[in-house]
Amino acid sequence: MATVKAFIRVSAKKAEKVNIRFRLSDGRNIQLFYKSEIEVNPNFWDPKTQAIKAKVIFKERDKFNKSITDRINDIKTAYSLIDDKQILTSELLEAKIDEVLHPEKFSPVELVPQTFFEIFAEFLQKHKLSVGRKKHFDVVNRALQRFELYSSKTPKRPFKLDLNTITPDTLRSIEKFLRDEHTIFETMPEIYKAVPESRTPAPRGQNTINGILTKIRTFILWSINEEKTTNNPFRKFSVGDSVYGTPYYITINERNQLYKRDLSLWPQLKVQRDIFVFQCLIGCRVGDLYKLTTDNLKNDFIEYIPRKTKEDKPVTVRVPLNTTAKEILSRYPDNEAGRLLPFISEQKYNKAIKEAFTLAKLTRLVTVLNPTTGEPENQPLNKIASSHLARRCFVGNLYTQVKDPNLIGELSGHVPGSKSFLRYKSSNDEMKISLVNLLD
Repeated sequence: MATVKAFIRVSAKKAEKVNIRFRLSDGRNIQLFYKSEIEVNPNFWDPKTQAIKAKVIFKERDKFNKSITDRINDIKTAYSLIDDKQILTSELLEAKIDEVLHPEKFSPVELVPQTFFEIFAEFLQKHKLSVGRKKHFDVVNRALQRFELYSSKTPKRPFKLDLNTITPDTLRSIEKFLRDEHTIFETMPEIYKAVPESRTPAPRGQNTINGILTKIRTFILWSINEEKTTNNPFRKFSVGDSVYGTPYYITINERNQLYKRDLSLWPQLKVQRDIFVFQCLIGCRVGDLYKLTTDNLKNDFIEYIPRKTKEDKPVTVRVPLNTTAKEILSRYPDNEAGRLLPFISEQKYNKAIKEAFTLAKLTRLVTVLNPTTGEPENQPLNKIASSHLARRCFVGNLYTQVKDPNLIGELSGHVPGSKSFLRYKSSNDEMKISLVNLLD
């Protein structure tokens, strides 16, 4: 039968306190040692009784002596729990004693399931997203938080989004909420105090709602891939097709009219007008335009990797610079941080484009789809012009000359087979007239 004795070791230079040690013996072959955290003054220790000396004044004598007795019992308990005692070492015994003394450290940890929004936060952190795209997902995240608050208040019962319980009906409710949110804001302002936006909610068009639902689907598919859930409500819920009007763009003559307009009275506006014309001549997205530096100039070419394809299938786009593009670059040789041109914020850039169009008298009416109602309406160019119009100018005018979308895509950064080019097929009246004239 195993026995346990308490003892102390005292060095030649006596210490004021030493740790109580224990020796476990079981027959001739097993003798193990354990050093406890219990401390005692060596002058107070009685090795015969394994307790505080009887004649010593010690305030908590009973408590101390009991701690020794309890520890001896704990060591015996730990020893009894070990099946194969032939391989037992002092280190293994110490580990088992720790388990007896602190069972909470070794009990199975009950994992608390992640909430919907905790998983969404993990998705935003781990999923490869560009800075701009992450901002779009942040908007979706906040919209879903408001939907959860709204759903809790409407039926007056607790409601929580849960990946495992989202159904097609839930998605339909989310879609309705996104469509009605601008009116909900007026009746339930407390929701927007809890989860605010930088802008007051405005009516959303179906294309915008489809974009949000597509992002929710991306998140859910990621969650399934990460084994957060097996539930996919999109199996029985289809995101509708977005509807786009025929792309409008300015002609080469209109672009030249803008470029030749004397803006010497508006020097800052002149700079942004030049940047817009330059964008018309290289066709990149505004996000890529703003990242261009002098390092992107390669022997009269602009060379860059479109941000939209960088994380999927990176493709280098090389666009030759024509005479006008070179002329514009020569006007602005030195810019902050080596940037290619003196860029301002995108918001101010778009405002400047509209002002320049107005001064150049580019007021031609074009038919556009109202993004909210989806209905066609006529708008003057100077009211709707923006940075993306420069990209359309590049693509549209090239397409009227060369009907090869893949070749144009190599210059614009469109992926092969892009559906965008299908919309340009019916966008040019000159093409239609030339075709009909073939019948004469």
